[in-house]
Amino acid sequence: MGRILIVEDESRISAFLEKGLQANGFTTTVLRDGRDAAQMILGNDFDLVILDLGLPGKDGFMVLEELRGQGATTPVIILTARDEVTDKVAGLESGADDYVTKPFRFEELLARVRARLRTVGAAVDTEALLKCREVTLNLRTRRAQVDDHVVELSSREFILAETFFRHPDQVMSREQLLNHVWGYDYDPGSNIVDVYVGYLRKKLGEGLIETVRGIGYRLKI
Repeated sequence: MGRILIVEDESRISAFLEKGLQANGFTTTVLRDGRDAAQMILGNDFDLVILDLGLPGKDGFMVLEELRGQGATTPVIILTARDEVTDKVAGLESGADDYVTKPFRFEELLARVRARLRTVGAAVDTEALLKCREVTLNLRTRRAQVDDHVVELSSREFILAETFFRHPDQVMSREQLLNHVWGYDYDPGSNIVDVYVGYLRKKLGEGLIETVRGIGYRLKI
C-alpha cells in the first residue's frame, strides 16, 4: 500500500505506529533522530513521512525546511505534543501537509495518512492544469503560475488553492475548507482558513478569492 518513514524519538509511540501501520498493509521504517532524516527521505522512495517536531539532534522544523528546500514533495504529517496555533501554522508553513497532536487515536492518524496518499495519487495520475483568469495550477509539479511568473506555494497553500480551483464560482464555507484541507477534527473555531486565504491573495492576486460575508469564500471566475 505504501512506504512510510516514522521519525519519532519516543520508542513507545514509534512502536505503536509501526505495529498499527504494518497491520494495515504499509511498509514502515523508523528513525529516532532528526539529524539524518532529510537525507534519509531524499535518498529513499518513501510515499509519506510521519515527523515528530521535538526530535534530538535536529528538530522537525529544521528537517522540513531542509527537505522542502531541496525540492522534495514527499507528504509529511507532523506528529507532536505541541498544540498552540502558532506551532501548527509554523509547521504547515515549513511545508507539512497535515498536523496531528498527541495524544491521538490511531484511527485518526490512519485516516489522515490515507487521505494524504489519495491526494498525492490523484496529483500524479493527472496532467490537467487548473486555470482561473491569469492563474494556473500545475497538479503534477504542485506549482502555481501568475501570468508568466512561477509563484512558490507551501503544500497547504497549494491544497487550499486547488480546492478553490476545483469549485470555481462556488461559495465554500470555512467548515468545508477546514474539513477538506486540514482534516475533519480541526478546531472549527480556528481562523486558519482566513489566514491562508490571506496568503493566497498576496501570492496569487487580491481579487481572485472573494469573501462571502457570514459564509466563507468564493473563487471569482
